[in-house]
Amino acid sequence: MQEMTLNTTELLAIPALPLLGAMAAGLFGWALKEKLSHIVTSGSVILSAILSVHVFIQVLNGASFHGNFWTWMIAGDFMVPVGMLIDPLTTIMMMTVTIVSACVHIYTIGYMHGDPGYPRFFAYISAFTFSMLVLVMGNNFFTLFFGWEAVGLFSYLLIGFWYQRESANFAAMKAFVVNRVGDFGFAIGILAVWYYFGSVEYKTVFAMTPDFVSQNITLGFMGWEISAITFICLALFVGAMGKSGQVPLHVWLPDSMEGPTPISALIHAATMVTAGVFMVARLSPMFEFSEVALAAVVIVGATTAWMCATIGLVQNDIKRVIAYSTCSQLGYMFVACGVSAYSAGIFHLMTHAYFKALLFLAAGSVIHAVMAEQDIRKMGKLRKYMPITYITMLLAALALSGVPPFAGFFSKDLIIEATMMREFTEFGWVGTFAAFALLSGVFMTAFYTFRMFFLTFHNSDRVDEHTKAHLHESPKVITVPLMILAFGAVVTGIWGVTMLDVANPEIINGYFRDAIFVLDEHNPLMALAAEGGAHGAIALMLHAPFTLPFWLALGGIGLAYFMYFRETKMPAAIARAAGPVYTFLLNKWYWDELYDKIIIRPTRNLGTFLWQKGDLAMIDKGAIHGGIIDTIKSGAARMRIMQTGMVFHYAFAMVVGVFGLLTYLMLSA
Repeated sequence: MQEMTLNTTELLAIPALPLLGAMAAGLFGWALKEKLSHIVTSGSVILSAILSVHVFIQVLNGASFHGNFWTWMIAGDFMVPVGMLIDPLTTIMMMTVTIVSACVHIYTIGYMHGDPGYPRFFAYISAFTFSMLVLVMGNNFFTLFFGWEAVGLFSYLLIGFWYQRESANFAAMKAFVVNRVGDFGFAIGILAVWYYFGSVEYKTVFAMTPDFVSQNITLGFMGWEISAITFICLALFVGAMGKSGQVPLHVWLPDSMEGPTPISALIHAATMVTAGVFMVARLSPMFEFSEVALAAVVIVGATTAWMCATIGLVQNDIKRVIAYSTCSQLGYMFVACGVSAYSAGIFHLMTHAYFKALLFLAAGSVIHAVMAEQDIRKMGKLRKYMPITYITMLLAALALSGVPPFAGFFSKDLIIEATMMREFTEFGWVGTFAAFALLSGVFMTAFYTFRMFFLTFHNSDRVDEHTKAHLHESPKVITVPLMILAFGAVVTGIWGVTMLDVANPEIINGYFRDAIFVLDEHNPLMALAAEGGAHGAIALMLHAPFTLPFWLALGGIGLAYFMYFRETKMPAAIARAAGPVYTFLLNKWYWDELYDKIIIRPTRNLGTFLWQKGDLAMIDKGAIHGGIIDTIKSGAARMRIMQTGMVFHYAFAMVVGVFGLLTYLMLSA
């Protein structure tokens, strides 16, 4: 029976509105021009956001929906429906995606004004929003896969939007190829779900999972045995590693900065990169039955959080600093899911969406003001020219650093406390490793965030005179979205721990209720409750001065202030003294060079060999009759002689053929 407590027309309208806006701008942008293009697309996404908030309020009051609308495909007994699963996890994602996307749409009106591809850009970002909504609202693995691949497609189009630039084309192709690696594992996982469970609907698979735990599968010629549920979860997580920029598939994410700043905000804040975190949380009823898979999620997430934070310490491109911050914060979210604190991971996903989108859009406001310059070493003392951008970026930086009462403090602190409480029976060292990575990441995050902030808005004046003559605050169409997101960066943390109860260990999952499944023996929030962990906004803020993350964040901010506000010659001296370490971090741990050496060059060399030895030597210039091509050409020329155009020749051939066939039949009888 379908639970029809929510209006299906309203639910269908939420993804349909961005799709219709995208189609209008994409197909008729030439006629709509700039004004009507952004009115249609922005208006549809804003309306979708309003409907998402309305659905969220209904779900907050206990409503839900699970049902199918039509059948996508049928193959024998196998059927794939198109339906929706609307529960607390879905609605928090819907609301976050649509609100941030609406702000990005409004911001884009000012940022992309005058661009030749203006309607096309709006079509892409609306279609991108539609794809993400399909991903989070679906009730089965195939709908998830459709949205998963669609966001990959539109991210490729958006990263390479300025296709006249070779660097943009390279970055787009890099994102597409790296994501295909992850998506290969993701597809294997989904096919394994269908093979073993005979269904792709979430609720059917989740209900069968506890009885499936003891089943093993054999891998490889060596006869290795692995738990089937572990295999499925690990394969699905490979997809999450690619989509959410986790080591070693993180290399595409910083390069995606080649796209216009609005899409950097949309990709890195609330949509594509969070798909992996949402997927792991959605599939918690499966991941909970594999401690190996959970440990793998923690190890990958913690490694990414720490490694990308170290790279962010030395980056000089304002957007790349924020991009590496995204990789690092996604690592925090995955660690939360890996330690079974899924609600804390989704909470951080929500708060991160607001302050990270704000950081990107504020960075775009700065870039817009300094005539497309992105090197923070060529900025400085912009505060007096851009007061609104300055204040909003400061709020976002404080939220990212984890300073109370800003949003990032509540979600990040909850993840760290949950990590320190989680014990892995098979992998005792995993919790310790993750705790170290996250705590050191807090210090580094605060340091590189405020390094960027001080170099941009304070420090010495390094802006050239030509640019300085044009410096001014961005127009309202850019600053208003900044102020809306700044409000979210300030209040969503307090709102989450009070209204959603995600930081209340006594409620376990708080607002998320049974949308997230956690085994009692895995639950770190339960352990926090036993330890008397603080919950509630006021209690958490009063407790902050007694926690290590709080002092690490203040220490990182203080060190950045000392090095880039007071003793401004110190960073250069440290860089010279650090020498190889500084170069190692500046070159991003040489991941790109490693892939170039072990994958790209061998593949290119193999292609060159096949081209020269196969295509040229055998096909074009072979030793026999000048190659395959010449052989076919000469054979065709000989056969053409038989095509005389004379009817009696063809009749004679038919008689001979019939005679030969009859002779064969008589002899073989």
